[in-house]
Amino acid sequence: MATQAQIIKSLRSRTNPKYQTRVVRRCWKCGRKAGYMRDFDMCRICFRELASKGEIPGVVKASW
Repeated sequence: MATQAQIIKSLRSRTNPKYQTRVVRRCWKCGRKAGYMRDFDMCRICFRELASKGEIPGVVKASW
């Protein structure tokens, strides 16, 4: 889990970075920056937890 200082630093740089590639996108739930999914604004781990609980509308676990 990200520390509070890392989260604040990424939020500060998100407002107006010199280059667009410097924006650090973090999960809104845990603050993780790796494995981030832009469509859902969260990391893969939190996405899987919420999807398996059925809390994300329109997402269904695959079975075939």
